Amino acid sequence: MLQPTGRRLFSWAPALILPALVLLVAACSPDQYPQTTLDPRGDFAREGDHILRTTLLWATVVFVLVEGALLVAIVKFRDRPGAAEPPQTHGNTALEIVWTMIPAFILAMIAVPTVRTIFKTAVKPGPEALQIEVIGHQWWWEFRYPQLGITTASELHLPVGRTVNLEMTTADVIHSFWVPQFAGKRDVFPNRYNNLWFKAEVAGNFPGQCVEFCGAEHGRMGYRIVSEDSTSFDAWAKAFNTPPRDFSTDSTADPLVKQGQALFTAKACSGCHSMYPALPLAGPNLHHIGSRTYVAAGSLKNTDENLARWIKDPQGWMPGVLMPNLGLSDDEAKALVAYLRANK
Repeated sequence: MLQPTGRRLFSWAPALILPALVLLVAACSPDQYPQTTLDPRGDFAREGDHILRTTLLWATVVFVLVEGALLVAIVKFRDRPGAAEPPQTHGNTALEIVWTMIPAFILAMIAVPTVRTIFKTAVKPGPEALQIEVIGHQWWWEFRYPQLGITTASELHLPVGRTVNLEMTTADVIHSFWVPQFAGKRDVFPNRYNNLWFKAEVAGNFPGQCVEFCGAEHGRMGYRIVSEDSTSFDAWAKAFNTPPRDFSTDSTADPLVKQGQALFTAKACSGCHSMYPALPLAGPNLHHIGSRTYVAAGSLKNTDENLARWIKDPQGWMPGVLMPNLGLSDDEAKALVAYLRANK
């Protein structure tokens, strides 16, 4: 018989199970955990999600059957006072064949779609796909669109409904490119290209992440995936191919913007950062940085305050980053922000 303490715990079980289930479901919320893989937004991710659900289904069937048989055996064949010893048997050929065939069948039901998906996702898409070169750096991502003549950083723009083909490598150490709601993970290596393709099915702004420990600031090596309709994507590409303005000869330009442009050259920012998409340098391309949603490798929202903070003290936010502290005053940082904002 249950002891009093056991009875009390048993009576509280229903009240405890419901909150536990609520917490479990909340843990899968895409609003609270935007990097969840349980809310696929692309065809590649949907293939992986199908494999996950198939495996989970068969695992649930096995669990229910095995645990059900175990409970039946415990209750039905439990030892009773005065009961005779049950007959002892050794080996049952028919039973052994059955419990060998059933696991083999279940494994086949999981293995066949898994292998099929592996081969399907390994095939490179045709020339109709949008080609994007992805280059990992410590600690930011560079994106090049050779068909469009665009080089940008930390924000991957995609047209909804069109397959994109990513050719990925790294400029330094091993990184791992992860687009949780659109595709799987791909490790990227120096002097080698790995391929990843997918097609975004919905528009939105989604987080991505490096998932290989690549240095002290690996945790802040993120980026954003901006999927948009074809009209918005074409407008973004067209604006990106517009050369930056020269404010130094513009008599109508804001003096703060002019000061920022002068500082951009005087502080040697132009030695590492390009303001035009066709010129890749050591640092991220800053053309149209004013229109990006995040800065500092996807770790800070792109507000004037955060951009000035990043420009003034990059080592304070991301120690070890190659961008040095330039010893800027608050006014100089504001001027640089004004210049970068003017080239949206």
